[in-house]
Amino acid sequence: MTPSLVFAALWVIAATAVAFLPIRRQIIPGAALGLAGLALIVWIGVDHGWLWALPAFLAFASLFRNGFKAIPALIRGEKLEIPDE
Repeated sequence: MTPSLVFAALWVIAATAVAFLPIRRQIIPGAALGLAGLALIVWIGVDHGWLWALPAFLAFASLFRNGFKAIPALIRGEKLEIPDE
C-alpha cells in the first residue's frame, strides 16, 4: 500500500475519533483534519490519479458538509449556534 493510502486510513481513524467528541470540542481538530484531508486528496490524486481522488473528495465533502454550509454564514457575519455540551 502506498504511503498516501496509509495516511488516508490513519486520517479516517482520527476523524472517527474526533466525531466522538462533543461538538464544541470538534471545531479545532476538525479544522485541522479538514486541511489535512484536502492535502491527502491531492496526494492520492498524484499517486493514483484523479479517478481515485474523486471518490476521496466526495467522501470528504460528505463528512464536512455541515462545515461547508457554515462557511458562507461566517463570511456574512452570522452567529452560529453551537449546542451546549
